[in-house]
Amino acid sequence: MLTLPEELRTLGSRKLLALPKTVFLCSRAYPAAIERDTYLWAMEQRQQQQCIASGFHSRLEQTVYHFLRQSLEQPIVYALGRGIQRNLAFENETDLQLGRLLFITPFEPEVTVVSFETAAIRNLLLADLADDFFIPYMAPGGNLAQLLTETMARNKPLLTLDVPGNAALAYPGARVYQPAGLLGSSRATF
Repeated sequence: MLTLPEELRTLGSRKLLALPKTVFLCSRAYPAAIERDTYLWAMEQRQQQQCIASGFHSRLEQTVYHFLRQSLEQPIVYALGRGIQRNLAFENETDLQLGRLLFITPFEPEVTVVSFETAAIRNLLLADLADDFFIPYMAPGGNLAQLLTETMARNKPLLTLDVPGNAALAYPGARVYQPAGLLGSSRATF
């Protein structure tokens, strides 16, 4: 990790930083066809208690976040595009006490609004933290496409979905996720 832990503001269990982390990102505008397989992926992650890191910013990311929180054992690293505000501890008290949630940010509490610039910095932090990525859909020429060209993201495994217009499919080494079938059919893994 290029980002020094002392450069981060945190709320929650810093032990989660030592876990292997799958960074989950998705373009804000995405085809509805990806939702089912993304939810199946999230179910598998929850079952395996895989640490998921994200900014949980897009609508799909937020839905997956709420789903993951339903498990008492699910480790989550939530990267903020702003500073940590006081209400976070109150709103997430149980998850924080259980040690399964960590909020991280490079920003001071005075930064209260997510901007294009702070979101880009947050995404760079996530790329730095990532052991691998799950990006079910990436809009061509969008912010995520740019992120994957950054040094911190290059050469890290990427799992995606095979849907038309998905720029993630063009990422070198991208693998297509296939949910397990009823009989445990094989799927792409890292």
